[in-house]
Amino acid sequence: MKIFPDRRQLPLFLLRYGLLVGLLAMGGWFMMSMPGKSHDGPLPPPTSGERLAARRLQEDITMLAGTIGERNIHRYRQLQQAATYIGGTLLRMGYQVREEPYQAAGREVTNIVAELPGARHPDEIVVVGAHYDTVPGSPGADDNASGVAALLEVARQFRGTNPGRTLRLTAFVNEEPPFFQTSLMGSHVHAANARKRGENIVAMLSLEAIGYYADQPGSQRYPSLLGFFYPDTANFIAFVGNPGSRSLLREAIGNFRAATPFPSEGLAAPALITGTDWSDHWAFGQEGYPGIMITDTAPFRYRHYHEATDTPERLDYDRMVRVVSGIGRVVEGLVR
Repeated sequence: MKIFPDRRQLPLFLLRYGLLVGLLAMGGWFMMSMPGKSHDGPLPPPTSGERLAARRLQEDITMLAGTIGERNIHRYRQLQQAATYIGGTLLRMGYQVREEPYQAAGREVTNIVAELPGARHPDEIVVVGAHYDTVPGSPGADDNASGVAALLEVARQFRGTNPGRTLRLTAFVNEEPPFFQTSLMGSHVHAANARKRGENIVAMLSLEAIGYYADQPGSQRYPSLLGFFYPDTANFIAFVGNPGSRSLLREAIGNFRAATPFPSEGLAAPALITGTDWSDHWAFGQEGYPGIMITDTAPFRYRHYHEATDTPERLDYDRMVRVVSGIGRVVEGLVR
């Protein structure tokens, strides 16, 4: 069997091989090159405001994943309780809250929406969202009461402000199976309605499982070959999007790193990389809107993912509140 080319073919072989290596390197740079530098070293002590916010995060997560528990189309009463809790919390903050109801599996389900109109560019909309349903059999503390609690904390940070762009805070229903990546996924309903209305959504941040961290080497896993390029310790927050949302991704993680002393990693990759489209940002991409996911990477580090053991006491509220503070700064940069 002939493996290597003969001498006459060697220059062409080397040229083709060099081009292939170059293309792969350029592709890797495109997907993984991010502005700024991830924080390294000890975290600074939390501020008094962060300690207070951490208690609020724990209270919201305990209500959703503890008192209410599993919430989905099969636990319809609990799903409604969660929606009522989220809407009521936003109302008490002073927001005008509207529901976006639709039919799924013979039941009425609803997205919960609150907005701050933009003062200078009201037609440019920044959506911050998180799904409030769970998979059957799980109370969903990390997936995704942590994202909803973060959404509510961002709402607290921005109440009474006058952003330049419109800020839309949305709690989505039906992210989990059997509705995942279907037309009945709450975020897909919302994005499709926005497209029909001709809305200009300039950015969408999906807050997806942000509450679990670990410091042990080997605690972080990855799909495909990504483990060769990213840390094996699960102490960071990840910013994930597709190539079409790369500009938004780089802006978001750049702002996060500039203002937040917390480890962070970023990836702009196509959906063939497992997990990169596993949240509500997928739905906005289907409608041509730029969207990214902010996540602790869920099943790639958290063994309680989608299990009955995904309970509030397993989360790290001290680190989660630092992430949420950083997300607030990212949103501030996007809506100014």
